Amino acid sequence: MNRKLIIDGNAVYEIDENCMLKKRLDQQEHSDDRRKEKQEKKSAKETE
Repeated sequence: MNRKLIIDGNAVYEIDENCMLKKRLDQQEHSDDRRKEKQEKKSAKETE
């Protein structure tokens, strides 16, 4: 696994890079879906 340690003063964080990548891709997919839904609603209103 790809992991990264972040040391910030007295705090230490361990970041799982694979997990962060998956989370970022899921969020991007979700935002793309929302953008597509908005476009579909807009085009449906224009055809009325």
